[in-house]
Amino acid sequence: MPFSLFNKSGSQEVVELFRRVFSAAEGEAEGQIIADFVTQLLATTQPKDLIGCIAEENDILVGCLFFSRLWVSSGQVAFILSPLAVATEAQKKGVGQGLIQYGLDHLKSLEVNLVFTYGDPSYYAKTGFEPISENKVKAPCPLSQPIGWLAQSLDASPIQTMSGPTKCVEALNDPSLW
Repeated sequence: MPFSLFNKSGSQEVVELFRRVFSAAEGEAEGQIIADFVTQLLATTQPKDLIGCIAEENDILVGCLFFSRLWVSSGQVAFILSPLAVATEAQKKGVGQGLIQYGLDHLKSLEVNLVFTYGDPSYYAKTGFEPISENKVKAPCPLSQPIGWLAQSLDASPIQTMSGPTKCVEALNDPSLW
């Protein structure tokens, strides 16, 4: 399956993918919330602070994820993976895991130190994410499910305890998404 970096010319197709996937899984209202979030993420985030990755099958978009900058008090280069969508018909075929690994490899090539996400620990553990306590690194917004706060080091150094706050991009700085 071909993976590649997101090109902004595909924005509408990507927004529609997120709307469809989240509507099917969690209802129309949630699908629209995530579609609006992705629209805001694309519209308000500086290109240097946003990296998207896509998966295509027979030239049809079947998956997409975004990494956006996360500022941490240690000064290390960090990004957060959010959101991720895989077309319903392409799920359970390794598309999501492959897409995440492609994205992590790209972040490593950019010398990113840390990557975070907020989601299902059992799903993200397959690509190296581990639960992290907010006592170690505070999330940018209050967490409704603290068990879903996950991270990994991309440079083989342990994640250090950070005393200061973290800051995410504007579109993700919405407590209702956390």
